Amino acid sequence: MKSVMPITALIALLGASSAMAANLTIPMAFEYLALDGQKIESSMFNHKSDISLDNGTHKIAIRYHDMVQDDFSDSESFIKSSPFIVTLAVDGNHDYQLMPAEGEVIKRPKTFAKAPQVIITRKDGGNVSYKVAQTNITEESFVSKLFGGDSGQDIDVASVAATSSAAVVATNNTHAPTPAVAPAASIEAVTLPATLPATASDADHAQQMLQYWWLHADDKTRKEFMSWAIKQL
Repeated sequence: MKSVMPITALIALLGASSAMAANLTIPMAFEYLALDGQKIESSMFNHKSDISLDNGTHKIAIRYHDMVQDDFSDSESFIKSSPFIVTLAVDGNHDYQLMPAEGEVIKRPKTFAKAPQVIITRKDGGNVSYKVAQTNITEESFVSKLFGGDSGQDIDVASVAATSSAAVVATNNTHAPTPAVAPAASIEAVTLPATLPATASDADHAQQMLQYWWLHADDKTRKEFMSWAIKQL
């Protein structure tokens, strides 16, 4: 009778271990958009760095999204890539890490954003089966939504569609990046100068001002602005 308890406990432990999920981690400069046809809530100001993944193959939409110093002034620029789709085969309770192929420090952010090249490794050093595909999905700007015009797509809707089970995404890279075959992705880089040029159009001027004040606002002001902006859409 005494030998039954350890066996029962062992079975329960093995069952619990098999139910545990793998984990994928991305750096601060990257943003999750969608997983297997479901939107992932994340942003630069509420960064989600980890997602849990069950065994099986998963499609994950990610984009490079960072704020960098301008090369010719003291101003700052937002840089966003088009989403890229990672197809990752998970075969156990592993910790996966996504990183830029060139290393932790991205030396030329604007060039990198045209077609982000990334690699995925396992913390235990095991083999990782994955593919990376670039897309040409462009995002409608916040200013376009406010002032009219349709210069892009809803990035969340497009990312959800690209990671759904029915989606067919052209694969550019397998296991490791291959820059020569990666198509150019869209880039959105808006410079925020200290003094706006007098020749800027009204829409460009408004967009730069919105982004400039957002960067310099505190959390309370940002929440109040977002509450107001959502009501206007």
